[in-house]
Amino acid sequence: MQGLPKNKSKWFLIAVLVGLLLCIRAGEGQWFYDPLLTYFKGDYQNLPLPPLDSFRYGVHLYLRYGLNSLISMAILFVVFRQREQLRFVAYLYVGLGLILGITFFLLYNSSTDAPKLLIFYVRRFLIQPLFLLLFIPAFFYQNKHR
Repeated sequence: MQGLPKNKSKWFLIAVLVGLLLCIRAGEGQWFYDPLLTYFKGDYQNLPLPPLDSFRYGVHLYLRYGLNSLISMAILFVVFRQREQLRFVAYLYVGLGLILGITFFLLYNSSTDAPKLLIFYVRRFLIQPLFLLLFIPAFFYQNKHR
């Protein structure tokens, strides 16, 4: 019975952190510069890509990616309590963020023939905490087979 209050506080903290991720998602149109939000909601396959202020968009894109990454790492730490895994995840987030960001801007600026669906999915990995959904089961598997 002694572990129950600790477990409740752990679940409460996870719920608060997930709530923060939801707040970032809910405020995306107001807090972050992203002209692609409305573009990808419509029939974008037949429309040209909208113009971007690349510097401003890059700052907002990485700000959002950074916030999502920090909150995701906090969730991973609350669930697993392993600093070594958290350090590894931090390196992964930085590396993947750089690779995806460069890929996004190369695709966006390359030509008008860039596959819009590829731009959509690369952007999706940058603005949504999708890596968290990959890391949680991977760490459960790793911890189970130690």
